[in-house]
Amino acid sequence: MNVEISTPTTSPAALVQRLSATPRGARLARRLTGTTLATWGYPLDGDFSQSAQLVVAELAANAVTHGRVPGRDFELRLRLLPAEDTLRIEVSDARGDRAPRFPDGRPEDERGRGLVIVRALAKLWGVSERDVGKTVWAELPLDSRQPAGGSRAPEPEG
Repeated sequence: MNVEISTPTTSPAALVQRLSATPRGARLARRLTGTTLATWGYPLDGDFSQSAQLVVAELAANAVTHGRVPGRDFELRLRLLPAEDTLRIEVSDARGDRAPRFPDGRPEDERGRGLVIVRALAKLWGVSERDVGKTVWAELPLDSRQPAGGSRAPEPEG
């Protein structure tokens, strides 16, 4: 089966790419993140790039596993926000009815362990509703001296 990948939309500080909602699409999201960050000056094997790739891998895997709707892609967005010393990662899928939940932290929990990684590496993360589906986002500090804390942003009222 051929998988068609569109050309990524990029600017000096942003990337938007739709990917197939398959394990292969999730792997491509991680690789694309590393390559994109390298072109932005963050070494592929550096701590920052590795952290960003881990977060993308977890969010993309969740989109493919829990947010998949047959025939629909998921979307990866990366934005450098230098004024805020932040990389914003967004992964959107077509299922709005399955928002991620942070696990209770019990060893017997079988789901949600990937969000532990996101929480540890991101200074903020959250879920935003869309007309179709949802976007799970995380913000990573560009400056490694800033503490990562994994605070979840308050749910928007509405």
